[in-house]
Amino acid sequence: MHRGLSYTILLYISTFVIAFSSCSSSKPSTSSSKPSGTTSRPSVPKPSTASVAPALEDQILTLVNQHRKKMGLAPLQSNSVIETEARRHTVSMASKKTPFGHNGFNYRSKVITTKVQGITATAENVAYGSRSAQEVVEGWLNSPGHRKNIEGRYRLTGIGVARDSKSTLYFTQIFAN
Repeated sequence: MHRGLSYTILLYISTFVIAFSSCSSSKPSTSSSKPSGTTSRPSVPKPSTASVAPALEDQILTLVNQHRKKMGLAPLQSNSVIETEARRHTVSMASKKTPFGHNGFNYRSKVITTKVQGITATAENVAYGSRSAQEVVEGWLNSPGHRKNIEGRYRLTGIGVARDSKSTLYFTQIFAN
């Protein structure tokens, strides 16, 4: 019985794996010496392979801005160009077209700095496995790199949330200034 209980606890814990990763750039790279996949345009995933979750995106922005207010920081404003890039990356991860992480970040940064006037710095937080906006924001705030992005000198943001075919949630928040 003791072995069965240990196995059940291990199974329960492994069911709720949550992963987080952060990345930032003060200037988009145009160097061709970057590793393969970092500056090339990511493929656009088929819409039917993952579904977006705009209500969760709104909740994340609200929670992030509540935290920024507590820290005496200005709220982040949502930007449609940045949101499009965040959603595209999230759907790509959720549909398994791109591995979890920051593949293509330099491309997303270049698109944003090209299309949104005056942007000179970008950063990105990604996560998967969280079950709510509260859980993902708390996870980011408990990670020094993610927290640095959330509390950074950014003024614009875009958030993408998507569900894969097994209902696992993927998250991307891009910050820009």
